[in-house]
Amino acid sequence: MKEFSILTLFPEAVSPYTDASILKRGQEAGLINIKTHQLRNYATNKHNTVDDTPYGGGAGMVMMVEPIDKAVQNIKKRKNARIILTSASGKRFTQQDAKRLTKYDQLIFICGRYEGVDHRVEEHIADESLSIGDYVLTGGELPALVMTDAIARLIPGVLGSPESLNQESHSQEGELEYPQYTKPETYTLSDGTETPVPEILLSGHHKNIKDWREKQTEKKSQS
Repeated sequence: MKEFSILTLFPEAVSPYTDASILKRGQEAGLINIKTHQLRNYATNKHNTVDDTPYGGGAGMVMMVEPIDKAVQNIKKRKNARIILTSASGKRFTQQDAKRLTKYDQLIFICGRYEGVDHRVEEHIADESLSIGDYVLTGGELPALVMTDAIARLIPGVLGSPESLNQESHSQEGELEYPQYTKPETYTLSDGTETPVPEILLSGHHKNIKDWREKQTEKKSQS
C-alpha cells in the first residue's frame, strides 16, 4: 500500500476530494492510504502558532521551520519516502514526475500557506519543491491533491482497468489523447447546430479507426 501524507493547516479542505470517487475506491481496496496531518498539532507554544513575521521585513506571515520539521519526523514511517514541498517557485510537475514518484512507498506533501514557508524547509527538509503551474494559489492543498491524484491513478488497480491508462494525454511527453465521443450519434445544440460523431468511429473498421486516432493524436500534439 502506498502512503500519501498531506501536512496542512486545513485538513477539511483536503478530505472531501480524497474521500470520493476513484481515490476513495483505491483506499477501500487497500491499494493506497491518504492521510491528512494538522500542522498545528506540532506547534511548540500554547497558542499553536505555526507562522511569524519575516526577518528583514515585508508583508504577510511566513510558516515556521520548527513545526514542519517536527511534523515530518513524526509522519515519516517508510524508509523509501519522498518529501515534497508544494511551492509556486518549484519545478513544474509533469506526467513524467507522476510516474517517477510512484516508486516511493510514502509521499509526504508539505502544504504552504500565507506569504510562504521558511526557506530552510526547502533547503534541509524537503527532497524537492514542485509547482502545478505558473500562478500563485492561497495554499498548497490543491497542488498536493493534484499530484496525489495524478500519482495514485498510475498505481495498478486504482483505476480498475489498466486499459484506461493506454493512449492517455501526456503518457508520452508532449503527446495528447485523441478525441472521444459517445451517444447520441448526432446531437443538436441549443442553437440548432447538428454535431455528428465522425463516421469513421461508426464504421466498425478497427484498423481505420486506429489510423484515424493516431492522426488525431499527432494533430493535437502539434497544435
